[in-house]
Amino acid sequence: MTKLFVNAILTGMLDLCVIDDPASASVALDPVRSRLLSELRTPASAAALAGRLGLPRQKVNYHLRTLETHGLVRVAGKKRWGGLTERRLVATASSYVVSPGALGPVAADPARAVDRLSASYLVALAARVVREVGRLLRKSEELGKRLATLSIDTEVRFRSAQDRAAFSGELTAAVTALVSRYHDESAPGGRRHRLMIGAYPMPAEPKGKETT
Repeated sequence: MTKLFVNAILTGMLDLCVIDDPASASVALDPVRSRLLSELRTPASAAALAGRLGLPRQKVNYHLRTLETHGLVRVAGKKRWGGLTERRLVATASSYVVSPGALGPVAADPARAVDRLSASYLVALAARVVREVGRLLRKSEELGKRLATLSIDTEVRFRSAQDRAAFSGELTAAVTALVSRYHDESAPGGRRHRLMIGAYPMPAEPKGKETT
């Protein structure tokens, strides 16, 4: 049931792109451009996209130029038709995440949270993960190196609030013991890593949808 994910650098289209530039985030969040990015998981021309979206080709070209300016799409190939050259474009990634860093000083920051048991603190921690890992991922891609990451994703259903509290206590004790065993403040060449374990109630499934 537990799933482990180790990231890898992909050639060509990125699996995920973290957007931390406010202007690029604004461009990607536009409904029409967001739809275009979805359609461009495979290369397509402006004419083909206009037909799919039911929009004038001139309007589609305008949105594509904007996406290209912000590095969200790129040219995948060109083909000449008579005296015209048709460009086929493709998204630079199969999916995108807007980093909280795009919000600047108002972005969520766990350092400002007072109640570390609150849901807002968990959200702030998750925001920091997106911001920091997104920055590291971009740097690793520039250097052509793999970024070592590990994620643990599982589910737990508690019988009662008391069991949930007991689980939290045991988990905290176990993590504290592991950190104490492996943390070495004076290790030559040692590198600090962040460790975050989060848990929250799973959202209810929409009515009529079966759980798999």
